[in-house]
Amino acid sequence: MIYLALVSMIWAVSFGLIGSSLSGVDSFFVATLRLGIASLVFLPFLRIKKLGKIECLRLIAYGSIQFGLMYACYMKAYQYIPSHVVAIFSILTPVYVVLIHNLLKRTFSSRYLWIAILSVLGAAAIKVKSVPSGDIWIGFGLMQAAGISFAFGQVAYRNWKKANTSVPDQSVFGLLTVGGFICVGGFSLMLTDFASVEITLSQWQSILYLGCVASGLGFFLWNKGATQTNPGTLASFNNAVVPLAVITSLFVFGESDSLDAENTLRLCLGTVLIIGAAIFSPKEI
Repeated sequence: MIYLALVSMIWAVSFGLIGSSLSGVDSFFVATLRLGIASLVFLPFLRIKKLGKIECLRLIAYGSIQFGLMYACYMKAYQYIPSHVVAIFSILTPVYVVLIHNLLKRTFSSRYLWIAILSVLGAAAIKVKSVPSGDIWIGFGLMQAAGISFAFGQVAYRNWKKANTSVPDQSVFGLLTVGGFICVGGFSLMLTDFASVEITLSQWQSILYLGCVASGLGFFLWNKGATQTNPGTLASFNNAVVPLAVITSLFVFGESDSLDAENTLRLCLGTVLIIGAAIFSPKEI
């Protein structure tokens, strides 16, 4: 669980950083840069001689869904909703993790599902009253598509790794980031207006951090942690980032205008429920 907890803290900063520093930059282009940088970080560790072409293509496909398609939807959502609402709208991801796990295994675990629902209830309690109107449902839809994509990828990689235990994570992880880069890069080629893209030095610094740390190190440790936990724990940790991200967005990146005593209580209650979901998850993998 330590890998998942560490990544949750890393990603908590990313929500507010994207919303405050990169809101004016084309979302598809930023996502492409992030995954391009992450790929450069892990390509030197790539060792695929013993893997067949089918397995390589399988991992590239997993990465294109978990990272590429997820990023295309996730980054686009910032154009419609502020960063703390982006965090809140990710609360259904644990349910998607459990349902996809059950679907791929052709089984059903009510215990894992209840743990995921407990985590969702905790994240749902963490909400701010002044949620914006207008395009909010577009943002919500994008975040659900992102959640489903991310849930599928981590469960699929978890299952693959269990069938290939002798393969070190770092030796194949570059295939996943390359798959994500190809996927979101395709969106960027079709939809980005490159003539209007302007990136300042501070924005480049943010992109470099997001690519190396949040996307590179973060995704690697998250998927590695996913292979060492059961679906219930994995599901609950998908919402562990929510209270951390909301706190960071509100207090570090200045979105605290709508926070009052009631919402502070909600934040505390939601955090307790999410932590409880992780603690009471079954220990077997």
